[in-house]
Amino acid sequence: MGFLNSFDKAECFGCEACIQVCPKTAITLKEDDEAFRYPVVDKNLCINCGLCHKVCPHENMPKFADEDKYVFGGYHKDSLIRQRSTSGGAFSAIAEKWLLNGGVVFGAASDGLKVYHTYITKTEELPILCRSKYSQSVIGNSYKQVKEFLKQGKKVLFSGTPCHIAGLKAYLGSIDALENLLLVEVICEGVPSPLFVRKFDDYLEEKYGSKIEKLDYRYKGNGSHLKIPFFKWDFEVMHASLQNHKQWNKDRWFNPFWSVWLKHLISRPSCYACPFTKSERLADITLGDLWGVHIYCPELYGKNGGASLVLCNTEKGKYFWKSAEDSFFGHELDFETALKYQGPLRKHIDENKDRNDCLLDLKTLDYKQFCKKWANNPSIKLLWQKYIWGNRQKVFLWNLKNKLIRK
Repeated sequence: MGFLNSFDKAECFGCEACIQVCPKTAITLKEDDEAFRYPVVDKNLCINCGLCHKVCPHENMPKFADEDKYVFGGYHKDSLIRQRSTSGGAFSAIAEKWLLNGGVVFGAASDGLKVYHTYITKTEELPILCRSKYSQSVIGNSYKQVKEFLKQGKKVLFSGTPCHIAGLKAYLGSIDALENLLLVEVICEGVPSPLFVRKFDDYLEEKYGSKIEKLDYRYKGNGSHLKIPFFKWDFEVMHASLQNHKQWNKDRWFNPFWSVWLKHLISRPSCYACPFTKSERLADITLGDLWGVHIYCPELYGKNGGASLVLCNTEKGKYFWKSAEDSFFGHELDFETALKYQGPLRKHIDENKDRNDCLLDLKTLDYKQFCKKWANNPSIKLLWQKYIWGNRQKVFLWNLKNKLIRK
Protein backbone atom coordinates (compact mmCIF):
# COMPACT_ATOMS: atom_id res chain seq x y z
CA MET A 1 0.00 0.00 0.00
CA GLY A 2 2.81 2.42 0.85
CA PHE A 3 3.37 4.82 3.72
CA LEU A 4 1.56 7.74 2.06
CA ASN A 5 -1.61 5.65 2.15
CA SER A 6 -1.20 3.56 5.28
CA PHE A 7 1.14 5.64 7.49
CA ASP A 8 2.71 2.30 8.39
CA LYS A 9 6.38 3.07 8.98
CA ALA A 10 7.40 -0.40 7.84
CA GLU A 11 6.18 0.64 4.37
CA CYS A 12 8.57 3.59 3.97
CA PHE A 13 12.17 2.92 2.91
CA GLY A 14 13.17 6.58 3.34
CA CYS A 15 14.27 6.80 -0.30
CA GLU A 16 12.87 10.37 -0.70
CA ALA A 17 11.59 9.84 -4.26
CA CYS A 18 8.17 11.25 -3.36
CA ILE A 19 9.68 14.51 -2.15
CA GLN A 20 11.63 15.16 -5.34
CA VAL A 21 8.79 14.38 -7.73
CA CYS A 22 6.20 16.64 -6.08
CA PRO A 23 5.52 19.63 -8.43
CA LYS A 24 4.25 21.78 -5.55
CA THR A 25 6.95 20.94 -2.99
CA ALA A 26 4.09 19.82 -0.76
CA ILE A 27 6.10 16.98 0.81
CA THR A 28 8.79 17.43 3.41
CA LEU A 29 10.79 15.05 5.61
CA LYS A 30 10.24 14.97 9.34
CA GLU A 31 12.07 12.95 11.97
CA ASP A 32 9.99 10.77 14.26
CA ASP A 33 10.90 10.10 17.90
CA GLU A 34 13.36 7.39 16.78
CA ALA A 35 15.11 9.94 14.51
CA PHE A 36 14.11 8.18 11.28
CA ARG A 37 12.82 10.48 8.52
CA TYR A 38 9.35 10.14 6.96
CA PRO A 39 7.45 12.18 4.36
CA VAL A 40 4.78 14.61 5.53
CA VAL A 41 2.26 16.01 3.03
CA ASP A 42 0.97 19.57 3.32
CA LYS A 43 -2.68 19.16 2.31
CA ASN A 44 -2.94 22.89 1.59
CA LEU A 45 -0.35 22.58 -1.17
CA CYS A 46 -1.15 19.08 -2.47
CA ILE A 47 -3.05 18.96 -5.81
CA ASN A 48 -3.64 15.18 -5.69
CA CYS A 49 -1.66 14.56 -8.87
CA GLY A 50 -0.62 11.12 -7.63
CA LEU A 51 3.02 11.42 -8.69
CA CYS A 52 4.26 10.64 -5.17
CA HIS A 53 2.41 7.32 -5.26
CA LYS A 54 3.71 6.57 -8.75
CA VAL A 55 7.37 6.87 -7.71
CA CYS A 56 7.03 5.11 -4.35
CA PRO A 57 8.98 1.84 -4.74
CA HIS A 58 6.85 0.22 -2.06
CA GLU A 59 3.77 0.84 -4.21
CA ASN A 60 5.46 0.33 -7.59
CA MET A 61 8.54 -1.83 -7.18
CA PRO A 62 11.01 -1.55 -10.10
CA LYS A 63 11.97 -4.70 -11.95
CA PHE A 64 14.76 -6.85 -10.52
CA ALA A 65 17.55 -8.10 -12.79
CA ASP A 66 17.22 -11.76 -13.73
CA GLU A 67 20.38 -12.13 -15.83
CA ASP A 68 23.24 -14.49 -15.07
CA LYS A 69 25.69 -13.05 -12.56
CA TYR A 70 29.41 -12.58 -12.83
CA VAL A 71 30.99 -12.77 -9.37
CA PHE A 72 34.46 -11.51 -8.53
CA GLY A 73 36.51 -11.28 -5.34
CA GLY A 74 39.74 -9.46 -4.60
CA TYR A 75 41.34 -6.17 -3.69
CA HIS A 76 42.83 -3.08 -5.33
CA LYS A 77 46.49 -3.25 -6.38
CA ASP A 78 47.07 0.29 -5.12
CA SER A 79 47.58 -0.04 -1.37
CA LEU A 80 46.66 3.60 -0.69
CA ILE A 81 43.31 3.21 -2.44
CA ARG A 82 42.71 -0.01 -0.55
CA GLN A 83 43.60 1.74 2.71
CA ARG A 84 41.05 4.51 2.21
CA SER A 85 38.34 1.98 1.34
CA THR A 86 36.10 0.06 3.73
CA SER A 87 36.62 -3.24 1.91
CA GLY A 88 38.99 -3.90 -0.98
CA GLY A 89 38.54 -0.74 -3.06
CA ALA A 90 36.04 -1.97 -5.66
CA PHE A 91 33.98 1.22 -5.58
CA SER A 92 37.10 3.31 -6.17
CA ALA A 93 38.11 1.13 -9.13
CA ILE A 94 34.68 1.51 -10.74
CA ALA A 95 34.20 5.19 -9.94
CA GLU A 96 37.70 6.20 -11.05
CA LYS A 97 37.23 4.50 -14.40
CA TRP A 98 33.85 6.18 -14.81
CA LEU A 99 35.26 9.62 -14.02
CA LEU A 100 38.18 9.16 -16.41
CA ASN A 101 35.62 8.42 -19.13
CA GLY A 102 34.01 11.80 -18.50
CA GLY A 103 31.16 10.62 -16.28
CA VAL A 104 29.52 11.93 -13.12
CA VAL A 105 29.53 9.89 -9.89
CA PHE A 106 26.92 10.17 -7.13
CA GLY A 107 27.45 8.75 -3.67
CA ALA A 108 27.25 9.33 0.08
CA ALA A 109 29.55 11.86 1.75
CA SER A 110 29.72 12.91 5.38
CA ASP A 111 30.23 16.06 7.41
CA GLY A 112 30.58 15.21 11.06
CA LEU A 113 27.57 13.02 11.82
CA LYS A 114 25.60 14.24 8.80
CA VAL A 115 25.52 11.85 5.82
CA TYR A 116 24.24 13.17 2.51
CA HIS A 117 24.31 12.39 -1.20
CA THR A 118 26.34 14.52 -3.59
CA TYR A 119 28.13 14.13 -6.92
CA ILE A 120 31.69 14.50 -8.16
CA THR A 121 33.27 14.98 -11.58
CA LYS A 122 36.99 14.67 -10.79
CA THR A 123 39.07 11.72 -9.57
CA GLU A 124 40.71 13.83 -6.86
CA GLU A 125 37.26 14.28 -5.30
CA LEU A 126 36.69 10.53 -5.02
CA PRO A 127 37.87 10.07 -1.38
CA ILE A 128 34.82 11.97 -0.06
CA LEU A 129 32.57 9.19 -1.36
CA CYS A 130 34.70 6.32 -0.05
CA ARG A 131 34.12 4.36 3.16
CA SER A 132 30.83 3.05 4.58
CA LYS A 133 28.79 5.51 6.65
CA TYR A 134 26.31 3.24 8.48
CA SER A 135 23.67 5.97 8.44
CA GLN A 136 20.85 6.60 6.00
CA SER A 137 21.98 9.29 3.61
CA VAL A 138 19.93 12.43 2.97
CA ILE A 139 19.25 12.24 -0.78
CA GLY A 140 18.36 15.91 -1.25
CA ASN A 141 17.95 16.72 -4.97
CA SER A 142 20.16 13.89 -6.21
CA TYR A 143 17.45 12.10 -8.22
CA LYS A 144 16.56 15.35 -9.98
CA GLN A 145 20.22 16.00 -10.70
CA VAL A 146 20.70 12.49 -12.10
CA LYS A 147 17.74 13.00 -14.43
CA GLU A 148 19.06 16.36 -15.61
CA PHE A 149 22.53 14.97 -16.29
CA LEU A 150 21.05 12.09 -18.28
CA LYS A 151 18.96 14.50 -20.35
CA GLN A 152 22.19 16.39 -21.12
CA GLY A 153 23.72 13.18 -22.45
CA LYS A 154 26.07 12.73 -19.50
CA LYS A 155 27.12 9.32 -18.23
CA VAL A 156 25.98 8.94 -14.62
CA LEU A 157 27.04 6.44 -11.95
CA PHE A 158 24.73 6.44 -8.95
CA SER A 159 25.72 4.55 -5.80
CA GLY A 160 23.73 3.92 -2.63
CA THR A 161 21.83 1.35 -0.61
CA PRO A 162 19.28 -0.90 -2.34
CA CYS A 163 16.39 1.34 -1.25
CA HIS A 164 18.16 4.36 -2.78
CA ILE A 165 18.52 2.42 -6.04
CA ALA A 166 14.83 1.50 -5.91
CA GLY A 167 13.86 5.12 -5.27
CA LEU A 168 15.94 6.40 -8.18
CA LYS A 169 14.65 3.76 -10.62
CA ALA A 170 11.06 4.48 -9.63
CA TYR A 171 11.67 8.22 -9.95
CA LEU A 172 13.26 7.97 -13.41
CA GLY A 173 10.70 5.52 -14.78
CA SER A 174 11.30 4.75 -18.44
CA ILE A 175 12.98 7.97 -19.56
CA ASP A 176 15.37 7.88 -22.49
CA ALA A 177 19.15 7.72 -21.94
CA LEU A 178 19.01 5.06 -19.21
CA GLU A 179 21.78 3.31 -21.14
CA ASN A 180 24.07 6.05 -19.76
CA LEU A 181 23.19 5.19 -16.14
CA LEU A 182 25.17 2.70 -14.08
CA LEU A 183 23.65 1.69 -10.74
CA VAL A 184 25.98 0.49 -7.98
CA GLU A 185 24.64 -0.63 -4.60
CA VAL A 186 26.20 -1.71 -1.32
CA ILE A 187 25.06 -4.81 0.55
CA CYS A 188 23.03 -3.50 3.48
CA GLU A 189 22.05 -5.05 6.82
CA GLY A 190 19.70 -2.26 7.83
CA VAL A 191 20.18 1.37 8.91
CA PRO A 192 20.50 2.20 12.63
CA SER A 193 18.70 4.99 14.43
CA PRO A 194 20.77 8.20 14.39
CA LEU A 195 19.91 8.58 18.09
CA PHE A 196 22.71 6.19 19.03
CA VAL A 197 25.53 8.08 17.36
CA ARG A 198 24.15 11.40 18.65
CA LYS A 199 24.28 10.01 22.20
CA PHE A 200 27.81 8.81 21.47
CA ASP A 201 28.76 12.29 20.30
CA ASP A 202 27.39 13.79 23.52
CA TYR A 203 29.41 11.26 25.54
CA LEU A 204 32.65 12.15 23.74
CA GLU A 205 32.01 15.85 24.23
CA GLU A 206 31.49 15.30 27.94
CA LYS A 207 34.61 13.13 28.26
CA TYR A 208 37.01 14.91 25.89
CA GLY A 209 35.51 18.37 25.61
CA SER A 210 34.82 18.19 21.88
CA LYS A 211 32.29 17.00 19.31
CA ILE A 212 33.02 14.55 16.48
CA GLU A 213 34.56 16.07 13.36
CA LYS A 214 34.86 12.82 11.43
CA LEU A 215 33.56 9.33 12.18
CA ASP A 216 34.98 6.24 10.47
CA TYR A 217 33.01 3.09 11.28
CA ARG A 218 35.56 0.76 9.65
CA TYR A 219 39.02 2.17 10.30
CA LYS A 220 41.91 -0.04 9.21
CA GLY A 221 44.85 1.75 10.80
CA ASN A 222 47.76 3.34 8.98
CA GLY A 223 49.59 0.24 7.82
CA SER A 224 49.72 0.60 4.06
CA HIS A 225 51.49 3.96 3.67
CA LEU A 226 53.90 3.10 6.51
CA LYS A 227 54.61 -0.23 4.79
CA ILE A 228 53.73 -2.14 7.98
CA PRO A 229 52.17 -5.52 7.05
CA PHE A 230 49.34 -5.28 9.57
CA PHE A 231 45.85 -4.00 8.92
CA LYS A 232 42.56 -4.22 10.76
CA TRP A 233 39.86 -4.77 8.13
CA ASP A 234 37.97 -7.55 9.91
CA PHE A 235 38.46 -5.90 13.32
CA GLU A 236 35.92 -3.28 12.12
CA VAL A 237 37.47 -0.55 14.26
CA MET A 238 35.42 2.58 14.88
CA HIS A 239 37.57 5.72 14.78
CA ALA A 240 36.38 9.16 15.85
CA SER A 241 38.40 12.29 15.11
CA LEU A 242 37.26 15.11 17.38
CA GLN A 243 37.19 18.82 16.62
CA ASN A 244 39.92 19.40 19.23
CA HIS A 245 42.11 16.87 17.36
CA LYS A 246 41.76 14.12 19.97
CA GLN A 247 41.20 10.57 18.70
CA TRP A 248 39.00 7.67 19.86
CA ASN A 249 39.30 4.03 18.66
CA LYS A 250 37.45 0.86 19.55
CA ASP A 251 37.61 -2.63 18.05
CA ARG A 252 34.31 -4.16 17.00
CA TRP A 253 34.08 -6.65 19.88
CA PHE A 254 34.42 -3.92 22.49
CA ASN A 255 32.28 -1.37 20.63
CA PRO A 256 28.69 -0.95 21.93
CA PHE A 257 27.51 0.23 18.49
CA TRP A 258 28.24 -3.09 16.80
CA SER A 259 26.83 -5.06 19.72
CA VAL A 260 23.51 -3.21 19.75
CA TRP A 261 23.04 -2.74 16.01
CA LEU A 262 23.88 -6.33 15.06
CA LYS A 263 21.31 -7.56 17.57
CA HIS A 264 18.83 -5.66 15.33
CA LEU A 265 17.60 -3.52 18.19
CA ILE A 266 17.73 -0.07 16.58
CA SER A 267 17.10 -0.52 12.83
CA ARG A 268 14.55 1.32 10.69
CA PRO A 269 11.14 -0.45 10.76
CA SER A 270 11.20 -1.14 7.00
CA CYS A 271 14.51 -2.99 7.37
CA TYR A 272 12.73 -5.82 9.19
CA ALA A 273 10.62 -6.46 6.08
CA CYS A 274 13.18 -5.42 3.45
CA PRO A 275 12.25 -6.72 -0.03
CA PHE A 276 15.79 -6.22 -1.37
CA THR A 277 17.44 -8.97 0.68
CA LYS A 278 17.57 -11.62 -2.01
CA SER A 279 19.89 -12.75 -4.75
CA GLU A 280 17.91 -10.90 -7.45
CA ARG A 281 19.09 -7.28 -7.48
CA LEU A 282 17.97 -3.88 -8.76
CA ALA A 283 21.45 -2.49 -9.37
CA ASP A 284 23.86 -3.30 -12.18
CA ILE A 285 26.65 -3.98 -9.65
CA THR A 286 26.45 -5.00 -5.99
CA LEU A 287 29.45 -4.40 -3.72
CA GLY A 288 30.27 -5.74 -0.28
CA ASP A 289 32.93 -7.21 1.99
CA LEU A 290 34.32 -10.56 0.92
CA TRP A 291 33.24 -12.28 4.12
CA GLY A 292 34.34 -15.90 4.37
CA VAL A 293 37.50 -15.08 2.43
CA HIS A 294 39.68 -16.96 4.93
CA ILE A 295 37.57 -20.07 4.39
CA TYR A 296 36.98 -20.43 0.65
CA CYS A 297 39.50 -18.07 -0.99
CA PRO A 298 42.28 -17.29 1.53
CA GLU A 299 44.61 -16.22 -1.29
CA LEU A 300 42.48 -13.03 -1.47
CA TYR A 301 42.80 -12.13 2.23
CA GLY A 302 45.86 -9.96 1.63
CA LYS A 303 47.17 -9.37 5.16
CA ASN A 304 43.79 -8.20 6.45
CA GLY A 305 43.82 -5.07 4.31
CA GLY A 306 40.28 -5.58 3.06
CA ALA A 307 38.74 -7.60 0.24
CA SER A 308 35.72 -6.86 -1.94
CA LEU A 309 32.90 -8.98 -3.29
CA VAL A 310 31.65 -7.76 -6.67
CA LEU A 311 28.36 -9.05 -8.08
CA CYS A 312 27.65 -8.05 -11.66
CA ASN A 313 23.88 -8.44 -12.02
CA THR A 314 23.47 -7.19 -15.60
CA GLU A 315 25.45 -7.30 -18.81
CA LYS A 316 26.00 -3.55 -18.44
CA GLY A 317 27.43 -4.10 -14.98
CA LYS A 318 29.65 -6.96 -16.13
CA TYR A 319 30.92 -5.03 -19.12
CA PHE A 320 31.94 -2.03 -17.04
CA TRP A 321 33.48 -4.04 -14.20
CA LYS A 322 35.56 -5.94 -16.73
CA SER A 323 36.94 -2.59 -17.91
CA ALA A 324 38.04 -1.77 -14.34
CA GLU A 325 39.03 -5.27 -13.24
CA ASP A 326 42.68 -4.94 -14.27
CA SER A 327 43.24 -2.60 -11.29
CA PHE A 328 42.41 -5.51 -8.97
CA PHE A 329 44.16 -8.59 -7.69
CA GLY A 330 41.56 -11.37 -7.61
CA HIS A 331 39.51 -13.80 -9.63
CA GLU A 332 36.03 -15.03 -10.44
CA LEU A 333 34.09 -16.76 -7.65
CA ASP A 334 31.19 -19.18 -7.46
CA PHE A 335 28.03 -17.27 -6.61
CA GLU A 336 26.44 -19.96 -4.44
CA THR A 337 29.60 -20.24 -2.35
CA ALA A 338 29.85 -16.48 -1.88
CA LEU A 339 26.16 -16.34 -0.99
CA LYS A 340 26.72 -18.54 2.08
CA TYR A 341 28.60 -15.69 3.76
CA GLN A 342 26.25 -12.85 2.73
CA GLY A 343 23.20 -12.95 4.99
CA PRO A 344 21.65 -9.73 3.58
CA LEU A 345 21.52 -11.36 0.13
CA ARG A 346 19.42 -14.23 1.51
CA LYS A 347 16.93 -12.79 4.00
CA HIS A 348 16.00 -9.62 5.81
CA ILE A 349 16.92 -9.08 9.44
CA ASP A 350 14.41 -10.16 12.08
CA GLU A 351 13.04 -7.59 14.46
CA ASN A 352 14.37 -8.10 17.97
CA LYS A 353 11.50 -8.60 20.42
CA ASP A 354 13.14 -6.04 22.73
CA ARG A 355 13.42 -3.32 20.07
CA ASN A 356 10.74 -1.02 21.52
CA ASP A 357 12.19 -1.23 25.03
CA CYS A 358 15.68 -0.62 23.69
CA LEU A 359 14.66 2.47 21.71
CA LEU A 360 12.75 3.82 24.69
CA ASP A 361 15.94 3.59 26.72
CA LEU A 362 17.91 5.15 23.87
CA LYS A 363 15.64 8.21 24.12
CA THR A 364 15.84 8.51 27.89
CA LEU A 365 19.16 7.14 29.17
CA ASP A 366 22.57 8.67 28.67
CA TYR A 367 25.16 6.87 26.55
CA LYS A 368 26.94 5.04 29.37
CA GLN A 369 23.70 3.91 31.01
CA PHE A 370 22.31 2.71 27.70
CA CYS A 371 25.46 0.76 26.75
CA LYS A 372 25.70 -0.86 30.17
CA LYS A 373 22.15 -2.15 29.79
CA TRP A 374 22.05 -3.16 26.11
CA ALA A 375 25.60 -3.81 24.85
CA ASN A 376 27.30 -7.17 25.45
CA ASN A 377 30.90 -7.64 26.50
CA PRO A 378 32.89 -10.16 24.43
CA SER A 379 33.36 -13.65 25.86
CA ILE A 380 36.80 -15.16 26.46
CA LYS A 381 36.03 -17.66 23.70
CA LEU A 382 35.25 -14.86 21.23
CA LEU A 383 38.42 -12.95 22.13
CA TRP A 384 40.47 -16.11 21.63
CA GLN A 385 38.86 -16.68 18.23
CA LYS A 386 39.46 -13.11 17.08
CA TYR A 387 42.81 -12.15 18.61
CA ILE A 388 44.71 -15.39 19.28
CA TRP A 389 43.37 -17.82 16.68
CA GLY A 390 41.67 -15.50 14.23
CA ASN A 391 41.52 -15.09 10.47
CA ARG A 392 45.03 -13.60 10.26
CA GLN A 393 46.57 -16.62 11.98
CA LYS A 394 44.57 -19.10 9.91
CA VAL A 395 45.54 -17.46 6.64
CA PHE A 396 49.16 -17.23 7.78
CA LEU A 397 49.26 -20.99 8.32
CA TRP A 398 47.53 -21.55 4.97
CA ASN A 399 50.21 -19.47 3.24
CA LEU A 400 52.99 -21.25 5.15
CA LYS A 401 51.59 -24.65 4.20
CA ASN A 402 51.48 -23.68 0.52
CA LYS A 403 55.07 -22.40 0.62
CA LEU A 404 56.25 -25.66 2.11
CA ILE A 405 54.36 -27.68 -0.48
CA ARG A 406 55.89 -25.64 -3.33
CA LYS A 407 59.37 -26.35 -1.95
